[in-house]
Amino acid sequence: MTIDRDTDIEIRLLIEAIYLKYSYDFRDYSGASIKRRILHAVGQFECRTVSALQERVLHDPSMFMELLQYLTIPVSEMFRDPSHFLALRNEVVPLLRTWPSLKIWIAGCSTGEEVYSMAILLREEGLLERSILYATDINPYSLERAKQGIYSLQSMHTYAENYRLAGGRRDFSEYYTAAYGNAIMDSSLRDNVTFADHSLATDSVFSETQLVSCRNVMIYFNKDLQDRAFGLFHESLCHRGFLVLGSKESVDFSAYANQFEALVRPERIFRKS
Repeated sequence: MTIDRDTDIEIRLLIEAIYLKYSYDFRDYSGASIKRRILHAVGQFECRTVSALQERVLHDPSMFMELLQYLTIPVSEMFRDPSHFLALRNEVVPLLRTWPSLKIWIAGCSTGEEVYSMAILLREEGLLERSILYATDINPYSLERAKQGIYSLQSMHTYAENYRLAGGRRDFSEYYTAAYGNAIMDSSLRDNVTFADHSLATDSVFSETQLVSCRNVMIYFNKDLQDRAFGLFHESLCHRGFLVLGSKESVDFSAYANQFEALVRPERIFRKS
């Protein structure tokens, strides 16, 4: 019991040190999730204690960037939860057509799978050319991978099936070029994409948008940070704009529950009231 309590104290000190030194704020992330990730990093870096890891992180910025890869583990795939994208295509796109131009914010974009999925959907619906996509994340390595748009060729089989189930209208292979065991996404898909560093924990809104997509990010936040994020999304969205969340996330029971209404509840698609 004492060892566990000491470890919890060390973790809180590490998180505070990261905030003070590097301005990355993990203080309101889910305790169980962040603890699991930090303890995994302790083992991977062969540190005896969390305090030993903290010492290395404080005195070596490159070490912090390595740790950041453990704290923001990217887990994504293209057209993840195909029924969600099918609902976007059938229920949201017809309403998006009513705006002359579109701004879409993909928050917590990780390594970009969600960005390319959205770009493909918008292109097939004739909306990409009049859209600006803001793809944001706190991890610069993930953002760089997203910009490059290079993924494992093996993963394309899963992505192609997801795409088909999501109502895809073409052969998915038309959207990438295979080379050296990798798939390179068509560069034109990101012509209208702006990739940027942004933290839902510390940063503010930067643009008015018609749709915000933040999927499978807030499951790692505690309630206070979830409410902060919902506040940012509410402020960013224009009147009757759309908020789309991950399969295990909901605006219900948040401080902003009354500010949104469910459009397609099973697919976690909400609309600003």
